[in-house]
Parts: sequence; C-alpha cells; structure tokens
Amino acid sequence: MVEMLAPGATIGILGGGQLGRMLSVAAARLGFVSHIYEPGATPPAGHVADRVTTASYDDAEALKAFAEAVDVITYEFENIPTEALDILEVHRPIRPGREALRVSQDRLNEKAFLQGLGLNTAPFADITDLDSLKAAIDQIGTPAILKTRRFGYDGKGQARLRSPDDAETALADMAGAPAILEGFVDFSHEVSIIAARGLDGQVACFDPGENVHRDGILHTTSVPARLPAAKRTDAILLAANILNALDYVGVMGVELFVTPQGLIVNEIAPRVHNSGHWTQNGCAVDQFEQHIRAVAGWPLGDGQRHSDVVMENLIGDDMDRVPELATERDVALHLYGKAEVKAGRKMGHFNRITR
Repeated sequence: MVEMLAPGATIGILGGGQLGRMLSVAAARLGFVSHIYEPGATPPAGHVADRVTTASYDDAEALKAFAEAVDVITYEFENIPTEALDILEVHRPIRPGREALRVSQDRLNEKAFLQGLGLNTAPFADITDLDSLKAAIDQIGTPAILKTRRFGYDGKGQARLRSPDDAETALADMAGAPAILEGFVDFSHEVSIIAARGLDGQVACFDPGENVHRDGILHTTSVPARLPAAKRTDAILLAANILNALDYVGVMGVELFVTPQGLIVNEIAPRVHNSGHWTQNGCAVDQFEQHIRAVAGWPLGDGQRHSDVVMENLIGDDMDRVPELATERDVALHLYGKAEVKAGRKMGHFNRITR
C-alpha cells in the first residue's frame, strides 16, 4: 500500500527556475507547501514558493537543514552534484531516484542505457582526444555533432561537424570537457512524449507533441503531432519501458526522432519538460501536477487531452509581444517573472488553443 502525502506536507524542490516555479504552483493547488533550494538570489520560483533556501550545493549544513524541513525531495534540473545528493538522501526520499540522474547526467551513459533496453539511438562514440575523434569520424561519418557528455542544454556544449576537416575546431569548442560524437539521423521531425510513473508503478502518458527548434532552443510544440497510430503506440510503450527500467517516480520527457525506419530516441530528461508545457491548457491534469502527484504518492491523472494546442516559447525580446498576445482569444500566457530580458533567455511561453 503506497502512503500518500497529505495536503499540508512540504515538497522540497532543488532548483528555482521556471520549472520549479510551475511545480510550486501545482503543489499549492493540491494543498502542499513548497520549499525551494537554489544557489542564486531571487529565483523565479521564489515568487510563488512558501519558502526558499539560498545556498550552494556544497553547503552541507544548508542541505541537511533543507532535507529535514521537507517530506520529499524532487528537482527541476538534472545536473545536481552527486555529493549534494549523498547528503540529502540520508534524510529524505529523492524522487525521481538517483539512477535516473546517473543515466541522464552523462550522454554516454544515457545512450548505452537506451541501447541496453533495445531502443534505437543515433550512432555514437566516446571522445577523449583528437585521435579518438578522427577514428569515430571514420566509423560514423559526417555530418555529425560533437557534444559535451555533461551539462549541455538548449544547444550549448555542441559543435557541428560538416566534414572531417572540422574535427580540431569542434574538439577545441569542448574546452577539454569529455565529449561524445553523435552521427546524423535523417528524420522528418522530432516529437516528445511526456510520461509519468507513480510510486505504485502506474504509468500514464500524455499525447506526443511535435517540436520545432530555432538556434538549438525549442520554439514550438504542437499537439496532436504528425504521428500514425502505430508509431504513437510505439512512443508510449517505449517511454513506459524506460520508466519501468529505472523504477522511476515522477514525470519524464523523452525526445524522439521520427524516421521511415521507426522512432529513434534522441534524449531523456528526468523532470518536467519544456515540450510538455502545452498540457497546462490542453489537459485537466498538466505535467506539473502529474509530477507532484507522483512524488507525493498520489494516483496519477490520465493525461487525456481535451484540446489541440500550440505552445510557443517567449525568448528574449519576444517579451515585446506580450501586450498583443494578452488581447488574443484562446491564448494563455505563462510568464516566469525574470527581471532581466536577455537574448536567448526563456522569459515565458504561451499556449494557443487551436481546436
């Protein structure tokens, strides 16, 4: 029998960005208290959370005090130092668990894990120096992408190789960080599936969304995606396979390339995901509530979609569009409360109901 946290319990959230902000709002709707742990001052989640601890991830005393003040710990990003997790898990459960973080924090581990489940990925190779990169290019070919194994996001930590002549420049772009070479995948479009697994092993998936990127950053996600019924089923089963293999608790984003030969897994994210923001206005239970339900031991919502939606990120100067968007029918704005507008910075998003 799974023990459900009662309303009034405290959800500890590592990270105070926009995902932590929206998790805090979802927690409040269910009657929970949210407590954010964030090294940076005045984080977006701090505007809506009940409590914020401002401390670094190497502050053992602050981590211990945070853990003792909450009932369960979750996170809004995956690059949490292992040493911090060692301290936290002594005091409170961390959901999703450590194995999901170990796999997803390193692209090489992630690819090996996915292939171990029998899933298709882009061809890849571990890169330690120029010789290993040249050998990988001989095997995989170009075009290809060299990526840091850790800490990359929104197109950062990546270098494209159009020919073998780009090898030295691409390796220099990694600045000495361990890297992985990924071969080019000939895909028609990218979709992602937002999936959840509860403490009792129940799995629920939202409809796959179709993603469009600009400059390495997600631009739009549209539902329904262009995906035949058979591939839609494949995507759901694939995501469930990953969740069960990790004994996962919470929401995960799984990015997939659609190819004539089938679905290829691009990457997994062990958290709520940008491409799942459409659920806020397309479903009765969105991805943020679904995640809170899972980590609190509650039954999952079924994730059924009641509307067609296009989610669009507001990045940098896109904030100039807010006054006009605010007048549009069928548009729901979600702004993150970030004080400074910067080029390439996610400032908010909006969901447009299309049917």
